[in-house]
Amino acid sequence: QVQLVESGGGLVQAGDSLRLSCAASGRTFSSYAMGWFRQASGTERMFVAVISWGGETTTYADSEKGRFTISRDNAKNTVYLQMNRLKPEDTAVYYCAASPLGYYTTQTGYDYWGQGTQVTVSS
Repeated sequence: QVQLVESGGGLVQAGDSLRLSCAASGRTFSSYAMGWFRQASGTERMFVAVISWGGETTTYADSEKGRFTISRDNAKNTVYLQMNRLKPEDTAVYYCAASPLGYYTTQTGYDYWGQGTQVTVSS
């Protein structure tokens, strides 16, 4: 069982940066692939980024490539999402998720989810 708590969201202006954090409970954090998803109002939850167990491999949605960076610190049981050059269309609730079974870019691969953190980007 893993519990995830996101933090770091807020209201920023276009072009600003934010770093989201996701703290995980449990001693098996390093055995999970970790993903970030986001859900804008009235839309489906969408994949943002995923990082492998040891952090060697990352994958991003096309719209985030070059602007967002996912990383993890297994000693701190934490995964991060650094978001640069934010745009109004990045406004959403951001969720982190843990996958014990594999490396996925779809929601169905993830067993554990945080409660989400709101990111609002004004123009």
